[in-house]
Amino acid sequence: MPLVEIDKVAKSFQDKVAVQDLSFAVAGGEIFGLIGPNGAGKSTAIKMMMDIIRPDSGQIRVLGERMNEATKNKLGYMPEERGLYRKMKVIDTILYLASLKGMEKRQASEKAAYWLNKTGMQSSQNKKIDELSKGMGQIIQFIVTIIHDPQIVILDEPFSGLDPVNTELLRTWFFELRDQGKALILSTHRMNEVEELCDRILMINNGRAVLYGGLKEIKSKFKSNTLRLDLDRDPGDLPGVIFKRAYQGGYEVTLDQNSGPQKILAELVNSGVTVSRFEIATPSLNEIFLRVVGKKNE
Repeated sequence: MPLVEIDKVAKSFQDKVAVQDLSFAVAGGEIFGLIGPNGAGKSTAIKMMMDIIRPDSGQIRVLGERMNEATKNKLGYMPEERGLYRKMKVIDTILYLASLKGMEKRQASEKAAYWLNKTGMQSSQNKKIDELSKGMGQIIQFIVTIIHDPQIVILDEPFSGLDPVNTELLRTWFFELRDQGKALILSTHRMNEVEELCDRILMINNGRAVLYGGLKEIKSKFKSNTLRLDLDRDPGDLPGVIFKRAYQGGYEVTLDQNSGPQKILAELVNSGVTVSRFEIATPSLNEIFLRVVGKKNE
């Protein structure tokens, strides 16, 4: 059973359509990427998932049922704009926010000690939030997001402002949570993070889904007519090649619509060129994003 199910959901604000006919599901044990340009409808979709706003039509089920107070305590949300009380001590902040999720003080104290030690923040537990660096504050925000052991974790731009060391730590913990069977929903505009972390994605543009599915399958679908070749010499002019660019150790060639990779390979072999690498280039998610969003906005 999917942990999150969104079925034909729509939401408008006055005359502006924010989300229209949106459907997707998120399973346990996966990191799900929610991506799209600014104003695409990502934040509206997240707010509806969390029952902060209600859809105009369609259904949302979380953990197999409509959202209620008990279900809300099984969600963890890490907002882009951090929600920590700046004048409170770290430990007091963690314990207070854990209590809002229904945790008893003893259990919350044990979990706080575990995560403060795991994240290397134990020595900072008596500091006030505003005494922490931005990166350290981000780590505390992560702790309060998952301290109550939620089954669904929603992460809105979680790496914003983090240095490479803390970024790598967060990634490691995300994979740990996924491997525990939790569903992680990652909302970001950074395509490289999605490629490195996500199992499946939903791309939204103008409130509608424009791409949905496994990341590998989507990238395979968008394989371009570009080849990367490592050759022992310049192959010269090849029939069907409309663009050729040299790089260290090889060439990148783009084919016209009537040519295929096998024709180029046969041409190279027949001309006596030694081919040590022959690869159909797979576009990055950022390239796919620009292609899809650009086409939809034309």
